[in-house]
Amino acid sequence: MPADSAASAARTASAARATDAATTPGPRAASTRERILDAATARFYEQGIRATSADRVIDDVGITKVTFYRHFRTKSDLVVAYLQRQAEGEREWMRTARSDGDPVASLHALAAGIGAASCRPGFRGCPFINAAAEFADADDPVRAAVEEHRRWTAEEFAAIATEADVDDPEAVAGQLQLLRDGAMVNGYLSDPAAIAGALDAAFTAVLARASGHDSARSANTQEK
Repeated sequence: MPADSAASAARTASAARATDAATTPGPRAASTRERILDAATARFYEQGIRATSADRVIDDVGITKVTFYRHFRTKSDLVVAYLQRQAEGEREWMRTARSDGDPVASLHALAAGIGAASCRPGFRGCPFINAAAEFADADDPVRAAVEEHRRWTAEEFAAIATEADVDDPEAVAGQLQLLRDGAMVNGYLSDPAAIAGALDAAFTAVLARASGHDSARSANTQEK
């Protein structure tokens, strides 16, 4: 395998592992706070946030209410901490998938990672979209945590679009994020195996169209 192909394959595999880690509750040896977060992550992601009571998490961890509320004053605080943990995982994944200076390779890796996560047993979609669906109040701290991460994601997509030298990176970022959201939802509504290919094609089409418009506009300007 050529060196560049091997590197690309390694990035794709790493991105897939990171995506899986970002959405899969994993064992953490750690403190009581981490154990609470582990239990909450499993319950919130698999069963829903509102369907999971603080008492259910307390029972799962095997602690007292006093201990629970020493770490999280309210269930809302726990939900925000859960989303912050998910955000850390997804940000690590996106950074791993990015190929600086090569926007097409970055989008290929992102599509592959999302497709791999969608094929995983137990996949329940994007935890941020799920949380937003359960918390409609824009002033809720949970929605604020969702919006903070989505702003970060949009900035990452805008950075990729900027590398492609498009005229309006923010507009392209919005389109890429919309495609990403659709793929995450369709991952458990349709054939997960087709998600990566469809998303990759859509990502590439958006980037090519934006870059093509810029090239045509530049050529027209030079002719004048």
